Amino acid sequence: MLGREVGVSSWVEVNQAQVNAFADVTNDHQFIHVDPARAANTPFGGTIAHGFLTLSLLSAMGLEAQPKIIGAVMGINYGFDKVRFLLPVKTGSRVRGRFVLSDVQQNKPGELDVNWEATVEIEGGKRPALVAAWLNRFYLEPDIDDDP
Repeated sequence: MLGREVGVSSWVEVNQAQVNAFADVTNDHQFIHVDPARAANTPFGGTIAHGFLTLSLLSAMGLEAQPKIIGAVMGINYGFDKVRFLLPVKTGSRVRGRFVLSDVQQNKPGELDVNWEATVEIEGGKRPALVAAWLNRFYLEPDIDDDP
């Protein structure tokens, strides 16, 4: 499956309440995110989601759309090799994630690193909101034969 698209998530609406809550959690209250009246006078015509909010949606999108790793007992975010915010997500827009499996490496027994080319699309858009090289680490059940 390397190099192939392996999953697409459902559409998710990014609403003003989410944007405001994200602003509160991150202490990023820039008006373009939280002040609809003032943001209406910008080239965006209204508020937009924080880029990091859009990026954080990958976790739920990936959980839904990425294939399950057989024998995995836990998965974690390991990081990103690259993230690019290509277009803003206007509040009220719907987005979804697309995932291409780009690499799988076993570091040691019971531990897999899985790399994804992740894209967040905006419904009706011609270009994505973001693209990222996303790294996950999965911990696998120990083999019965490996038990002492």
